[in-house]
Amino acid sequence: MKGKVKWFDDVKGFGFIMIEDGTEFFVHWKSIVTVSDNDRKFLVQDENVEFDMLETDKGTQAINVVRQV
Repeated sequence: MKGKVKWFDDVKGFGFIMIEDGTEFFVHWKSIVTVSDNDRKFLVQDENVEFDMLETDKGTQAINVVRQV
């Protein structure tokens, strides 16, 4: 699925991704995919991303988030 980062708090390590219809998905820093495990995991507001969805007891979350450069 494709979306855009609504906001991401780099200090707290979480934020939200919004898709075209306005639906928002929670994203945690651990769900961000990087080239190396040593790379810093963060997102930037309005950045385009691709992701998968995971149903949890707290709602649908974004996982396997890949930054579109």
